Amino acid sequence: MDTTKRKSLGAYYTPDDVVRSLVAWATRSASERMLDPSCGDGRFLVAHPNSVGVEQDPAAAHIVHQRAPGSLIHQGDFFAWAAQTQERFDCAAGNPPFIRYQRFTGENRQAALALCAKHGAHFSALASSWAPFIVAASILLKPGGRMAFVVPAEIGHAPYAAPVIEHLTARFDRVQIVAVRKKLFPELSEDCWLLYAEGHTGAADHIVFSPLEAFTFMPTPPDIGQSIRVGLEEWRAWSRRLRSFLLPAHVRELYANAAQSAEVKKLGDIAKVGIGYVTGANAFFHLRPSEARRHRIPSRMLAPSVRNGRMLAEGEITPHKVEDWRRRDDEMLLLRLRKGEELPRSVRTYLQTEDAKDASSSYKCRNRDPWYVVPDVTVPDAFLSYMSSDAPHLVANGAGCVGTNSVHGVHLKNRPGKAGLLQSWRSPLTKLSCEIEGHAMGGGMLKMEPREAAQVLLPSLSHAGSRKDPAYLEGIEVLRRWRHHGG
Repeated sequence: MDTTKRKSLGAYYTPDDVVRSLVAWATRSASERMLDPSCGDGRFLVAHPNSVGVEQDPAAAHIVHQRAPGSLIHQGDFFAWAAQTQERFDCAAGNPPFIRYQRFTGENRQAALALCAKHGAHFSALASSWAPFIVAASILLKPGGRMAFVVPAEIGHAPYAAPVIEHLTARFDRVQIVAVRKKLFPELSEDCWLLYAEGHTGAADHIVFSPLEAFTFMPTPPDIGQSIRVGLEEWRAWSRRLRSFLLPAHVRELYANAAQSAEVKKLGDIAKVGIGYVTGANAFFHLRPSEARRHRIPSRMLAPSVRNGRMLAEGEITPHKVEDWRRRDDEMLLLRLRKGEELPRSVRTYLQTEDAKDASSSYKCRNRDPWYVVPDVTVPDAFLSYMSSDAPHLVANGAGCVGTNSVHGVHLKNRPGKAGLLQSWRSPLTKLSCEIEGHAMGGGMLKMEPREAAQVLLPSLSHAGSRKDPAYLEGIEVLRRWRHHGG
């Protein structure tokens, strides 16, 4: 299968040691009937011939027929089949497709979400495909049934993953999630973990969480001595993020105490964090100073813009820095037009160029009236980087710049607090908080959504200066290792 098709189907085939481990635990006898809801090339079915597989890709389904002739293969959409079948299984195992919500669309998605909702699991619009696969597979088990799956590490932090854990703990006696630091799939940027659940139709009041440095063949998951017992209420208190439990207990306790301190606030308490503007056609709306002069665009209709997070690594955005961008002739001027304003002839001419015609036909532009007015353009007090390798940069906006959606804008509720905010941002507590509240995106990168940034802890200046507990630094190092910072 070529790379494009593999990505569209979320088809990344599982290493044999992982297959053997999951099947060895899920199946207790040769007579048990096993389900693989997305069987790919059939390697889980080969490991247990008394199986039923479902596969959407016809070519892959043909391969499975050859590799696992004793198994029953259904070619088509799993969710449509799951909604109709009367068969129930002793166990389920597999590696469900990981298709992000942008590609997981259409009838397949509608069928998946409808089936899960019918059984009490409600997913947001941002849910990737693997989550409903897990839920749908679970409802096809017999009482006492078991399941073992490869899952993306997003199960440890993504909001849309929380309904999966809520669903499983309400329906199984035991739920165990094994976090593996070294990649199960070296060719992928995303990390993968393992999910085990047993005792279908039961209920659990906790999650067994087992962090491992590396995976080797294991016919059973790690025992309780190698694991952490995470109560459901405790998990919910940590924003329903298992990733926080990668931290040593004393670091979690220190952080939780800091969060309750009167000397500590959240960024959302003192500022509003939001994404920047979206042009729909960046190359057209962002001009070099030389282009602006050539097209005779009035300066009042141009705004200096922070285009990406790399521009924040240089520190505070000052008028001097903006002049440096001008001298370099960077694409740093946003064409900022307002609805209803009188446009000079030079601007009207620019809006009739071939580039303008191409821009006006883009999705974002053609759904605006008028198409050339970019919405949500603001001048924030500071910028916050969206993606970072080391730690998110919070940079004062001393030059009145605007910013694209590649950076976040920070608007203070109390303007005199800017200096204190910037100083607090450099504290070890805040750096650890960024690691806890943000999430890993593969390749060592840390991503910070606005809602996550709003939860970041900020100590008062006195607290920031006096509390440099080494446990904060230990926690930072632990979470950076788990997101592969520095390789």
